[in-house]
Amino acid sequence: MNDIRIGIIGSGFMGKTHAEAIRRYVTGARLVAIAGGSRAEQLARDYEVEALPSIEALITRADIDAVIITTPHAQHAGEAIAAARHGKHVLVEKPMATTLTDCDAMIDACRAAGVTLMVGQTQRFRVVNATAKRLIDEGRIGRVLMMRETQMDTGGLAGLPAWQARPENLGLLLSHGVHNLDRMRWLAGDEPALVAARCGSFRQQTATELSSMSLFTFRGGAVGSFWCEWECPKPGFPHAGSSAWIMGEAGVLDLDAYGQLRLGQGDAWTVVAEQPPIDWRGKGMLDAVRMEAYRNQNQEFIDSIRQKRRPAVAGEDGRAAVEMALAAYRSSATGQMVAFPLPRD
Repeated sequence: MNDIRIGIIGSGFMGKTHAEAIRRYVTGARLVAIAGGSRAEQLARDYEVEALPSIEALITRADIDAVIITTPHAQHAGEAIAAARHGKHVLVEKPMATTLTDCDAMIDACRAAGVTLMVGQTQRFRVVNATAKRLIDEGRIGRVLMMRETQMDTGGLAGLPAWQARPENLGLLLSHGVHNLDRMRWLAGDEPALVAARCGSFRQQTATELSSMSLFTFRGGAVGSFWCEWECPKPGFPHAGSSAWIMGEAGVLDLDAYGQLRLGQGDAWTVVAEQPPIDWRGKGMLDAVRMEAYRNQNQEFIDSIRQKRRPAVAGEDGRAAVEMALAAYRSSATGQMVAFPLPRD
């Protein structure tokens, strides 16, 4: 079978990440062109592909089979739907979209066109998280009963691109915490039933929230809390960048997505998986340790297209994580517990 020919929409941090993954790590695919954003021409030169003058020019190209969308969240739906209508398979960065109506329209458009839709939930492809999922599925800790998720940063909005502060892209719970929401649902192997949440900004005046605390109850009875925090005073808390405690009927897991996974049973802890540290200061964003998850994720996207099967993170999975964030926002705004499913926007 011929290589899957890829076009990237968006030329910022994640556009570069996916260009690196496609060009240097995956098999069965090749990068053809890049469009969108002020850095498209330079990124295309860096990866020796064509820079196109518009997103429309990219999605109408006959020599492109699939697109990877890395633009701001509020743009995802329109770009994905247009790509699907031109017969392109779609890998869209998280969060999938900012409304459930948009999520449904993306799913419907890709289904009608007969193309693959995958959502970029890269945390599923990090070794610590993938090992935790395998151990849970094997029954090593029994049925999951309780979870505690954290994602914490001390930088606030200063360390993020300016577009993430725009209200149309919503806040940090959706833009970054959606990784943890997806992981919680994935590890529980269940759907949420209720959420109570408080979202806001406690130390900075911002148009979008920087801090949130949510409590989810799942249909099978499991309970999960999530502290999503981007305005914590320095030095912050150790091992809180993307961590989880998972309590099962027969054991516990202590998960640091950028460190170790420890299995606790009886009186002993055992390290069962570990990701080496990312060398941000030396090798930077393209460090092979960071890129491993994108290699695994993008390879899954390519393989699902070639094998004509559902991808590991389908549109419905992306929608479910968005729904969890939107439900938490609604709970915070109303001061009430919110039940799933949410009505469409």
